[in-house]
Amino acid sequence: MLLKQHGEAIVSSVKYSTHKKQRPQAMNTVEMLRLASSGLGMGPQHTMQVAERLYTSGYISYPRTETNTYPANFDLKGTLATQKSNSHWGEHVRNLLGTGITSPRKGSDHGDHPPITPMRAASEAELGSDGWRIFSLVAQNFIASLSPDCSYEKVDVTFRVGSEDFTCTGSKVIDPGFTAVQHWQKMEDSLPPVQFVKGARYRTREPRLTQKATTPPGYLTESELITLMEKHGIGTDASIPVHINNICERNFVTIASGRRLVPNTLGILLVHGYQRIDPDLVKPTMRSEIEKQFDLIASGKANYDLVLAHAVSTFQAKYKYFVDNTEYMDQLFELSFTKLSDTGKSLSKCGLCTRYMKLVSQKPMRLHCKNCEATYKLPQGGSIKLYQGNVCPLDQFELVVFNAGGKSFILCPYCYNFPEIEDMGKNSGCNKCPHPTCPNAAPQLSVTVCQTCDEGDLVLDPNSGPSWRMSCNELKCTCVVKIFAGAVRVTVSPDSDCETCGSSILTVEFNPDKTPFKEGVSKLTGCVVCHDELSPLVELSRQQFKRRRRGRGRGGRRGRGGRKPRTKEEALDQYFV
Repeated sequence: MLLKQHGEAIVSSVKYSTHKKQRPQAMNTVEMLRLASSGLGMGPQHTMQVAERLYTSGYISYPRTETNTYPANFDLKGTLATQKSNSHWGEHVRNLLGTGITSPRKGSDHGDHPPITPMRAASEAELGSDGWRIFSLVAQNFIASLSPDCSYEKVDVTFRVGSEDFTCTGSKVIDPGFTAVQHWQKMEDSLPPVQFVKGARYRTREPRLTQKATTPPGYLTESELITLMEKHGIGTDASIPVHINNICERNFVTIASGRRLVPNTLGILLVHGYQRIDPDLVKPTMRSEIEKQFDLIASGKANYDLVLAHAVSTFQAKYKYFVDNTEYMDQLFELSFTKLSDTGKSLSKCGLCTRYMKLVSQKPMRLHCKNCEATYKLPQGGSIKLYQGNVCPLDQFELVVFNAGGKSFILCPYCYNFPEIEDMGKNSGCNKCPHPTCPNAAPQLSVTVCQTCDEGDLVLDPNSGPSWRMSCNELKCTCVVKIFAGAVRVTVSPDSDCETCGSSILTVEFNPDKTPFKEGVSKLTGCVVCHDELSPLVELSRQQFKRRRRGRGRGGRRGRGGRKPRTKEEALDQYFV
């Protein structure tokens, strides 16, 4: 109404002022992680992996540091000169070297390592995409920290309409300074379209009233979370990426567009449960207090043993209180999640109670025994099925078969999690078990050394017929060798080795009307590597096969000295005694 009544605005004041946008400080780890997340869309864990590769290759200085001020004896000009030939920022560097560098801003010296700086010239062709992006981030920050501040002129115009004042602001860059190299910090001119003069009169156009509403804050970005973690003393330059990666891998949060961290149901319930039982467990002050105590130990102001005793006693008391009140957590989870005992389908028998365990197919795939209230993890990325009702001779658990992309192996759920034989590593299948008499263990099925990894053995997959195959018993190795396609039966003779190459002797049987052997023979026994009729039926040629390593034995059975056992009783005595 006021604008309609008067229809004229008078310029009551025009003020010009000069301002500066500060150049950055020297780069520490937290600042690198923050910039990489917000500017490059790279997660903290990945950023650190790339930065460490650049460091070990000599392109940047050590990337784990809390210090953001250059030492007094740091060769700023010499380091800057390494970048003068760069096609992207070389001209800016040459100008700085010619006119003189600006003294860097003071920061904090934590007494660990100097700030992160470039060590030599580089190109994208040398470093690859991600390496180049992190190197550019480091180099540009270093150059910007020695460049002048960005100077700009700001104008504030005040208009009077009747008895009311209205303002209009704008700005114009005078000297881009450090923003000439850190382009994402660049300011754009935003001067009013007219150069206003005090006392000038302007007619007003038709006024418009726009209705808007406030909106709730968005989800935290990774960059904002890193800033808050540093502010509250949660984690260090080395552990911050690990903490953020952990909450993502454990399905507490999901990374959305813009690197925003969206809490999942699991994470929300977990926090609510902690708050209900012991709010201190989710407050940033608890972790930051521990970090402060560590700093006092490092500076010699606190006794290590006293701090340790105090921290242990505090967390022991909190742990006991939490365990005594876990029903509150259970109540929250039962409202949103199905009980583990009510999920999955019955698959195999538990060796402890002989009841059926349920296969929970949701990630992570696992077996759960409701009666024992025990959960057994399984290998991931494949399928699980029961193996012919066979049981493990050590614990009586029913065996299962894991299949992933053509490679399969038998495993005992209990031995996979809690190996009962010393030579058998955790997360191993029966193809690595050194039990001397079990028909599914490595001594009975191992054929020869792996042709790919040099660490494992090629073990016959007894469940693969008629498309028989051998696969490496190292879980990470993908070597699979196809053998004797169409054979009715393939067996290993564990007590017989080839005198030429040390591989196990196999017995292969075909149907008489489909045999590939000479003179219609349907059954042959020999070495898979050396036998003239067996080796052509293997995917690898004889020249590609490697000899079995001396002293390795199959699954740890051989190489212990003495003669080879003739009976199962001798084998058991030799292994266990």
